[in-house]
Formats: sequence, structure tokens, C-alpha cells
Amino acid sequence: MPAGKDIPYAFQDQIYIQKDAHVHKADIETVRDMVLRRQIEPERWERRFSTADIETDISTNEIIAALKAADSNSRMQFNDHDDITAILQNMSMAKYGRLTNGGDVLFASTPELRHPQVRVRAVCFANNKTDSTYQDEKSFAGPLVSVLEEAYRFIVRNTPSLAHFKKGSLERQNEPLYPEDAIREGLVNAFAHRDYADYKGGITIHIYPQRLEIWNSGNLPEGVTLENLTKGHLSVLRNPDISHVLYLRGMMEKAGRGSLLIQDLCKEQKIPAPKWTSEPNMGVTLTFYAPNTLNITPPTTTNNNEAHAEAHVEAHAEAHEPITNIEEKILEACRDSPKSSPELLQILGYKTRTGNFKKALSRLMAINYLKMTLPKKPKSPNQKYWITPKGLSVLSKKSKQFTKQNK
Repeated sequence: MPAGKDIPYAFQDQIYIQKDAHVHKADIETVRDMVLRRQIEPERWERRFSTADIETDISTNEIIAALKAADSNSRMQFNDHDDITAILQNMSMAKYGRLTNGGDVLFASTPELRHPQVRVRAVCFANNKTDSTYQDEKSFAGPLVSVLEEAYRFIVRNTPSLAHFKKGSLERQNEPLYPEDAIREGLVNAFAHRDYADYKGGITIHIYPQRLEIWNSGNLPEGVTLENLTKGHLSVLRNPDISHVLYLRGMMEKAGRGSLLIQDLCKEQKIPAPKWTSEPNMGVTLTFYAPNTLNITPPTTTNNNEAHAEAHVEAHAEAHEPITNIEEKILEACRDSPKSSPELLQILGYKTRTGNFKKALSRLMAINYLKMTLPKKPKSPNQKYWITPKGLSVLSKKSKQFTKQNK
């Protein structure tokens, strides 16, 4: 039978399928199922058939790892550990002897050859601005879980640690700046909910001295909002097949509590609450914020370590810039949630964008007290402004000074 690029396979007016490593004639129920699948699931990218070869393109190591994890977690039992096609079909990663796109990105050795959007780019910047100066930069590709682990290790090795002394001890204790379980949960969610069908999409990781951003190209699933994301929500899966394999491997639950876990871990470590931002067709960004502290130890495994250390010390030791009354009001307005220009004007009591307002907004961004939610689209009608940890710090300092003066 000649190889085809899509099912069903036909030869001399007969339809065939591959099953149990053998070729069989398809019965009428199977043919009907194949036809219905093409009609009712045209938009389900992870269920579409990949051009990858199920026999030559699969990573055996990934299959073995998935089997061991599923057995260990008792989340799924496999009758035959030797038949790769049967294993993949049991996990909904293949059908009729063909690998799906979901199976491709999870278990193929080089899925990026067919789906370039699965690559992940990670950058560690030397300061708090997105520019050409960075300490480390990597692009990861390969089976999904392997890429996820590489991305996680990139974050860990490029993130400084918090130094503190426990009560009654003279030894300095170091702990990760951000809770490692929270980072892992955020990464897993990004991989599970990204829009794999968009060739322009992907995942990017940006590490700055005072924050960590994880962006994925998937919009919030239907029924999920930024508000209920912070309160916990029903699990709405964009890619249920891919998510199921991550569940089998013990990397995620299906209870929809990932966002609550991330917040609880940050609260437990006494760092600022993480923030999710999203705009239509712009994906979702999860941002972790560093505490305002000088007791930060730079990472020791990145290249140009001395320069990196100096960048961290400078970022955390710089003095606060004084702010005017209008600048303080803008920062106060953005304290609880990002605000648009019209919202800020209304809060300040202005009818139009005055020169003083424009000047204050520009200066707050220049001194890193305020940031745009859409930095790549500064003139977007959806543009809003959020307060940075540095901006929060200066507000806190002014509040303490006011309290002290009025005692």
C-alpha cells in the first residue's frame, strides 16, 4: 500500500488502516468515524493528523518517561508497554496508525521542523528595560516536556536568590527569589494553554532584575477572566489532549487551581502577588515581582557573572527619584490595577490630555515607576499602565514620611 499524507488510505477501491503494527481493511464503522472526524473537528489543531512518521520520528525516551510517570502516579494503565502505536493511541496522541499534531509536539524528536511555533525563546536582561543588553539568551526546541524542563532550568540559573538570617543563627540562608513550584506551575500552564495552531505564536520568557515574565500566545479560554483567574476557576482546557499527557506525567492537575497555587506560594514566601495580563489576540502574560530588598544574591552560573552581579546590585540599590503631586496621583490610581489614559484623566479630574499629564506619564515610565501593558504598541487604544515594584516602593516611602511628619 502506498504511503499517504492523510487518512483514509485507499488502494484498488479498498480503504485500509494501520492497527497493531499491521495493515487491515477498514470496516464501515471505522470509515464512518473517519469521515465524521473530518466534519466535526476541523478546528481542533491537536487532533489533526501530523505529517510526522510514527515509526521514525518518535522519541523513545519520551515514551518511556511518560509510561513510567503514568504508572508511578497510577493515573493510567497500559496493557502493552512495547507497542508504541498502541500506547500513543491510548493517550489520544494517534489514531488509525497516524500521529496527531498533539502527539507530534509531545513525543516527536524534532517537532519544530513541522511546527516552528513550538520553539521557546528565553532572555535574561541585564537591567529592567527591554533592550539589546542581555546576560543570557536561548531558544529551545524538541519534545514538549523536555523543552519545558530546559526553560525551567534557564529561569532557575538566571534568577538571583534571597539572602536572609534565620533567628538564632549566624549562617546566611539563601532561597530562590521566586518560589520554584510557582514558576513550574506557571510554565506548565503556559505550555498547556498556548495557541499551538498559530504559526506566529509561541512562548517567551523574559527575566529582569526585578521581575520575571512568562508569555504564551493563547488567549484566556472562554469563560475565564482575569478576575476569576485570581480567585480560582473551573478547569477550561484549550488543548485537552496535551493537558491530559501533562496530567499523566504528574505535571498538572485538572482542578483549575493552578493560579491559586501560584498566588499562595508567592504569599508564603512574602513576595509581591503575581499578576496576569491579557489583551484580545495578544496572549497571556504571567509576571512575578521581586521584593524590594537589597539582600539579593546574583546567580553564579551564568556567563559574565561579574557584570550580571553589578547589574543586580545597581538595580536594587538605586535611590528613589522624587515625584510631583500629579505623578503621585497617577501612581496611586494604578496601585490596584492597570489604568488607561481616559481612566487616569477621569480620576485626576482632567477633561483632556494636558501637557502636565503627558509629561508626568512619560517621566514615570522613564524612571521605571510605571510600565505599559502593551509596550510594543504604545498608541494602542487598549493601552494601559501598571505600577512597577519600584513605583510601589516610592509610594510606600512617601506614606511613611507623611505618617512620621503627622505624629
